[in-house]
Order: sequence, then C-alpha cells, then structure tokens
Amino acid sequence: MAIDAPETEIVSTTRVACDGGEGALGHPRVWLMIDPDTGFVECGYCDKKFVHEDFVDKTG
Repeated sequence: MAIDAPETEIVSTTRVACDGGEGALGHPRVWLMIDPDTGFVECGYCDKKFVHEDFVDKTG
C-alpha cells in the first residue's frame, strides 16, 4: 500500500529547492531535479513532493 507524500507543490521549473519550510525545525536546503519522465521528485528529508505543472494530470 502506497502512502501519499505529506505535502505536494506544483512548480513551473524542473529545478527546485527544499528546506523543510519550517524555519529552524526544517532541514538543510537541498536542490532537486524533477525527473523528465515522471514529472515529479520527492525530497529525501521531508518527503515533500514537487510536481511539474505539465504533469499535474499524469501523476497521482
């Protein structure tokens, strides 16, 4: 059984940054590249899912 990502953000670029978004309670900023085949990437720290706007209807 798959578990949904805690948060999903629709983005217009293929390179995104994630820092956990909670100030001191977040995590180190990491840069992620959206996979051109799947249209999304998940942060390895907080599992936030970034979906490119061209793939919104194609990803779950």
